[in-house]
Amino acid sequence: MTIRIINAQEITQTVKKLFMDCNFFIGTDITDALQNAWQNEQSPVGKQVLSQLLENNEIAKNEQLPLCQDTGMAVLFVEYGDKVAVDGGNFKDAVEEGVRQAYRDGYLRKSVVSDPVFDRINTKDNTPAVIHTDIVSGNTIKFTVGGKGFGSENMSAIKMLTPSYGEQGVIDFILETVEKAGPNPCPPMVVGVGIGGTFEQCALLAKKATFRPVNTSNPDSRYAQMENHLLEEINKMGFGPAGLGGNTTALGVNIETYPTHIAGMPVAVNICCHCARHKSAVL
Repeated sequence: MTIRIINAQEITQTVKKLFMDCNFFIGTDITDALQNAWQNEQSPVGKQVLSQLLENNEIAKNEQLPLCQDTGMAVLFVEYGDKVAVDGGNFKDAVEEGVRQAYRDGYLRKSVVSDPVFDRINTKDNTPAVIHTDIVSGNTIKFTVGGKGFGSENMSAIKMLTPSYGEQGVIDFILETVEKAGPNPCPPMVVGVGIGGTFEQCALLAKKATFRPVNTSNPDSRYAQMENHLLEEINKMGFGPAGLGGNTTALGVNIETYPTHIAGMPVAVNICCHCARHKSAVL
């Protein structure tokens, strides 16, 4: 297979469109989940909130306005083909320019500060982005992007469990994290869970899990069963839509796993609000 040349400007335009689209158009998986939740919600207030969320998403689509005022920090998962070369600039700069243009031209809120502790000065273009790149076989580049709001991001947690905790210990930690979060992540939420790997790998898995459509299951039936059990237990907590009570606290629980060390069983929980934005494209 010969090397394929992709122009940096094409990368910029693709990234720009993806971030504008993910902020204007919620995925069909979330829409379907909200509609199903509305049908099954027992609380009149909860039912009303779900109806308002569906209306909000329709307005955002029709008027191309942000789904939420927190348009998030730009996160990208990139599958970069090993037979691709970028012409007219470097890959990272092209991606950052796409984010910059999306948040400028889409009138999306710019929420990134240059230093986390001291200066905290707004970068004024929502860069830098958080870019996770996997080198894969092929001559294409696949982008999966999302804007991660921090009302839910702040409710996430990681714990370095040991194998002695077992399956129940994993379940307990996930439920404790969600219960502690309460109404803060703007429920109904999507709960992403990463299990295995190392400290940083399980956190990355949890983030990636939030990008997975809520109408899918882990391919391993044991983890799929755990996802269903966790969703059922979370929805028994009663926080409900917008934290105003009801039986719809989460729309989905997605688990991703990775092999780990014999002495460890790290678990990360990354919570996403009902505005679970993600779009994909392949160049």
